Amino acid sequence: MLSDSLVVAKFGGTSVANSEALALSAAIIGADTRRRLVVVSAAGGVTNLLVELTSVISAELRYQLLKDIATIQYRMLDALGRPADVAAIIDGLLSRMAVLSERLAEDRSKALKDELLACGELCSSQLFAATLRQQGINAISFDVRTVMRTDSYFGRAEPQLEMIAHLAQLHLAPLLKDQVVVTQGFIGRDSEQMTTTLGRGGSDYSAALLAEALGAIAVEIWTDVAGIYSTDPRLAANAKPLAEISFNEAAEMATFGAKVLHPATILPAVRRGIEVFVGSSREPERGGTWIRNRINNPPLYRAIAVRRDQTLVTLHSLQMLHARGFLAETFATLARHKISVDLITTSEVNVALTLDKTGSDSSGEGLLSDQLLTELAEHCRVQVEQNLVLVAIIGNRIASTPGVCRQVFEVLEQVNVRMICQGASPHNLCVLVNEQEVASLVAALHGRLFEDLSA
Repeated sequence: MLSDSLVVAKFGGTSVANSEALALSAAIIGADTRRRLVVVSAAGGVTNLLVELTSVISAELRYQLLKDIATIQYRMLDALGRPADVAAIIDGLLSRMAVLSERLAEDRSKALKDELLACGELCSSQLFAATLRQQGINAISFDVRTVMRTDSYFGRAEPQLEMIAHLAQLHLAPLLKDQVVVTQGFIGRDSEQMTTTLGRGGSDYSAALLAEALGAIAVEIWTDVAGIYSTDPRLAANAKPLAEISFNEAAEMATFGAKVLHPATILPAVRRGIEVFVGSSREPERGGTWIRNRINNPPLYRAIAVRRDQTLVTLHSLQMLHARGFLAETFATLARHKISVDLITTSEVNVALTLDKTGSDSSGEGLLSDQLLTELAEHCRVQVEQNLVLVAIIGNRIASTPGVCRQVFEVLEQVNVRMICQGASPHNLCVLVNEQEVASLVAALHGRLFEDLSA
């Protein structure tokens, strides 16, 4: 294992979006010699362009998308003075994007999609390493696929933890002793040497997995906001930054929609007790939020998280009445289609489930296929409602503190609530509402629970 001084720094798309952002991010690495492993996302906007490219048939539109991607990469390359070695690699990756996109017009293979999507991170790592070298920092780019071994579920691959730990010690750890290594988030490789992706937002997860494998002391998530807030400041003007939160609180916030973290990021950190920091690459001097295993005196209410694009599936069947096996059969069907259920409520003859688009693969394909709906309809009536929003109140001891429901229900009095979940976790109370009611609801909840001193 490495010494206990390694910090893994992950930079999101906005932190590597252009030459100015790259320079600011490189300065953060130069400010602390413990930051020896850097994990980068694709430059801001590139992944969206690549996702669009995976479904394009028109040669004209394909050419325009490739041109837009090339423009983003070449602007950063030009700012570096077009070093010949880096330029050759970027040119090769752009050519590879063109070939893959043309093949995808004929073959809708998910394996081809993953290989195309991976090109964004591969470009970013080259440009970031070159920026570090220009700032006098000894840095190299490393292909994370050498160590990030996954299964073959393209679009949302599952990491193989033992293999990653072994390969990281074998191939990556020796490189970190006297230089900075820049590698890619989001991507991996299966046992057949095919490129895979971990799903949208998987760069955070990649950073935490590598930190776990290498025995790092911290993971730093550098983004465009100065830490985690009590809620989205765009929804509540008085939202406050949080200096520290617990792993449990952070896991709940990430799961229920906090955009600064990928939900799975917390898992490797919890396993190894690795602290996680979230800060702004544009303004690192503002500090940020530390996520720790334990904190002193956690509050009853910590934050309000919002997760959009929710789907509510209601299943109705008289077979449920005094019968056994209905839920088992339902969940077996969902499992066969790789569907993960978020929230569930039941009555005598109804089951209501929420599904989330972030549970889909990296291409953004929908969760509810016609085949799945047909299979469910064989043993129950299925009703689907989309474009709903989950509002989650995150905190501590929520399920065991008298008065919580009263405070929340006072705010919900005029809201059409489609679903409520409370009690399964001591850390959250969730309500499902229509999109048009979210802004006013979050502002009212924040005022009642965080700003009203009489609460």
